[in-house]
Amino acid sequence: MLVALGSALFTVLSIHGFTADGKATGSIDPTRIAAQIVSGIGFLGAGAILKDGVVIRGLTTAASLWATSAVGMAAGAGEYVVGTFGAVIILTSLWPINAIAERFHGTATPEVQVRLELKRVEAIGDISSTMAEHKIDIASIQTQRLGKDSYRADLSIRGRSNAAIGVALESIARIPGVDIITTSRAD
Repeated sequence: MLVALGSALFTVLSIHGFTADGKATGSIDPTRIAAQIVSGIGFLGAGAILKDGVVIRGLTTAASLWATSAVGMAAGAGEYVVGTFGAVIILTSLWPINAIAERFHGTATPEVQVRLELKRVEAIGDISSTMAEHKIDIASIQTQRLGKDSYRADLSIRGRSNAAIGVALESIARIPGVDIITTSRAD
């Protein structure tokens, strides 16, 4: 939503924001100003995006930078109504909607480290399915072969509550050939 708003603001401002009638006069091309701002802010936003395994972070930050620069361009071009309307949409999408989303999704507990002993490596699939059934996220998983029919798996998991994690671990303990060795909270 922020990217759409930003692109709309940039488009309007590129066409109408720097001249009285929307047409460039003489050798001045006002659309180049907006194009350079879009490129520069896009570059900064790309630097805010980080990939950590399968998790991508910073997309909202990048979109916020981009949309906020569009509001700044609107103010700079004297398009106060467009800028004010854009700012209201940005603030609405970042603050109240985020609070509502947190309320519906709950706050995740800190990561829990779990060490398992497995008699068969295929049990990882059963463990993953069990975690998915209980809506527990697996942040990372590492396996190591210890010997014939002996494996160790280290998992980092996150869930909505300690109770949900506890129920999921109880279900994992019932999988044949799987023993929970240790659990600890990551700090």
